[in-house]
Amino acid sequence: MRSTEIKESLKNDRFAELLKDIYIDEALLPHQKERYIESVERFEELYGEQDIEIYSAPGRTEVCGNHTDHQHGAVLAAAVNMDLIAVVAKSDDSIIKVMSGTYDIKPVSMNDLTKKEKEEGTSEALIRGVASKLSRDGYTVGGFKAYMTSDVIVGAGLSSSAAFEVAVGTILSGLYNQMSISPVYIAQAAQYAENEYFGKPCGLMDQMASSVGSLVNIDFKDTKAPVVKRVDIDFNKFGHSMCIVDTKGDHTDLTPEYAAVPLEMKKVAAFFGCEYLREVDPEKFYSRLSEVRRKVKDDRAVLRAMHFFADHERVGKQVKALEAGDFNEFKRLVNESGESSFKYLQNVYPIIDVHNQSVSIALALSEKYLSGKGAYRVHGGGFAGTIQAFVPKDSVAEYKKNMEKCFGNGSCHVLHIRKYGGMKVL
Repeated sequence: MRSTEIKESLKNDRFAELLKDIYIDEALLPHQKERYIESVERFEELYGEQDIEIYSAPGRTEVCGNHTDHQHGAVLAAAVNMDLIAVVAKSDDSIIKVMSGTYDIKPVSMNDLTKKEKEEGTSEALIRGVASKLSRDGYTVGGFKAYMTSDVIVGAGLSSSAAFEVAVGTILSGLYNQMSISPVYIAQAAQYAENEYFGKPCGLMDQMASSVGSLVNIDFKDTKAPVVKRVDIDFNKFGHSMCIVDTKGDHTDLTPEYAAVPLEMKKVAAFFGCEYLREVDPEKFYSRLSEVRRKVKDDRAVLRAMHFFADHERVGKQVKALEAGDFNEFKRLVNESGESSFKYLQNVYPIIDVHNQSVSIALALSEKYLSGKGAYRVHGGGFAGTIQAFVPKDSVAEYKKNMEKCFGNGSCHVLHIRKYGGMKVL
């Protein structure tokens, strides 16, 4: 469809039901309408009026399974109604050219998909990495030009990078493969790009939740064929809202902190002759604990292993509680997971900056305001960024006011689980 036609249709509310289906919250629809119109106009300014398609990839929230995915454990995660949208046109020159907000990403040629050391840590690396994985496994890749804009909060634990990677994979699926590439495969390609081209040793949860959509229980025992189970639950039905509080912590220079978590867990696994903790029998771990400590010589690694074993098992308990309609048990397990992350996983503040503990402050305030009636935990990778809270609906306004008094206006976001992962919108 021509960009002018889509723009007019948006202005005349012809896509109002579609946008409501995607973003759920009716209060957001005027914003989303304007956002889409402005994105099409920005595309036209950059590339001219032409046939376009629009794609979307959501941010994600981790409900349980904190740092379990990279050890082939289980997680409970969900796509949320904050997303990246991309206005796209196919091009004939085998070049992917993206303007992301005000950031002009350098062109990436599909004729050269080899890793470039100088691109590590850049958007170009993610584009090249996703395309390389798709091409190597027999999918068609080609050029496109795009304008992207995202309301997935950067550095807030909602995985803006995963949304970007999933968007690239979904666009290539739509433009060149008739949308035939599975969401699971797109997530795997996104993780490959982040691990091998971008240089960040992340697990697969962020990309999988963004690509697949909905609330999902994912078992990563076999990362080549993860078991994905949708959990058809609406937190609103339990009288609670899911909130994310952005503590405005700085993720700059924290990659070593994140990388240390899987490395230390693997040290414990290696003691048992295994590569990942999922392969280790927890009973053997505890029965040989003194020997593990003596040989590994890293008590933090031992504590992080303890967290893995408990949180991996906790995921299944949370799913059962939700399916049984026992929300009080679910909240108890959320708090239990948060306590484990703080005490054993130790990812609430960075050891390189112990005087900056914004996440710790947010958890302390949540304990003060939600004790006995809600649940709260560190969210995502940790060390800086966000916490997640499940707040009774009649307490949301007060909770939001109190958290924003500390972290600033707009720092507390009430999110909804979105049923769609990476998708072609129009």
